[in-house]
Amino acid sequence: MPPLQITYNKACQMLDVSRDTLRVLIRRDPSFPRPLKYCDTRQAPVYFDYAELIEWHSKRKVQS
Repeated sequence: MPPLQITYNKACQMLDVSRDTLRVLIRRDPSFPRPLKYCDTRQAPVYFDYAELIEWHSKRKVQS
């Protein structure tokens, strides 16, 4: 069973992009999945929904 959520660093590894590139995707691509934070503090970890990332990547492959 795939994970439900993955960390920021795992998302970078999964998409084979740098942290800066992932930040740019979040900022500029409205179709990119929004990061999830379970706390309002600045140091709270950021997660992404695994299924949303897979779906975004699949749609992007079809467009290419």
